[in-house]
Formats: sequence, structure tokens, C-alpha cells
Amino acid sequence: QVQLAESGGGSVQPGGSLRLSCAASGFTLDYYTIHWFRQAPGKEREGVSCTGMQFSNTWHADSVKGRFTIRRDNRQKMVYLQMNNLKPEDTAVYYCATDLLLGTTCHPTTESNMRYWGKGTLVTVSS
Repeated sequence: QVQLAESGGGSVQPGGSLRLSCAASGFTLDYYTIHWFRQAPGKEREGVSCTGMQFSNTWHADSVKGRFTIRRDNRQKMVYLQMNNLKPEDTAVYYCATDLLLGTTCHPTTESNMRYWGKGTLVTVSS
């Protein structure tokens, strides 16, 4: 049974840091791209970052580039999103997701292409 489970959300002040974790189970993480999406209150879900089979194959949205870093640990079946210099506009529920299509590369995509989702973890950035 394919499952994704996010953790690590919380409340921080602007300029702070958080590390989100996505635990993958029920499939071999090595062969699949994992995405992070987020949904802010009243807004559509948007792609934030992804990591592909090749460790060098990563993507970050312009809004988070230079502040967020995605990393995967295939042995531990984990994907991490390190978020630094957080801003109030980063406030959202963050989800990890996968299309579970063998060998797809990491590239910007829409939520409609994802097949499996975690339940999300809330990040609140406020002073």
C-alpha cells in the first residue's frame, strides 16, 4: 500500500527555518520522483519543489529558490524539504506527492498529475 506521510510543520517567525519530512512506504523510493506542493489559505495548490531518480535532478519554484532545498534519502525512504529564511507568504499546508510513474524526471507539474498524496503538514510564518 503506497503511503506518504509529512511531518515537521509548525509555527516560526519570519527569517526562521523548518525542515519538512516525507516518509514514503509501499514502494521503492529510488525509482520515483517526489514533489512538494503547498496550499495557502484561499489559494490554489502550487508546486514548490521536486526530486527525481538522479540526485542532481531537482527543481525549486522561483518563489523559494535560494531558500528551500530538497533532498532525498533512498535508504531511509525519506524526502526532506529544508526551508530557510521563511516569509509570511510561505504560510501554507505542505504536501508531498508522487505520480508513481517509473523513471519520470523532476520538472514543474500540476497537482492533477499526482497519483498519491500525503495528508499535509501546516507551516505558519508569523511575527
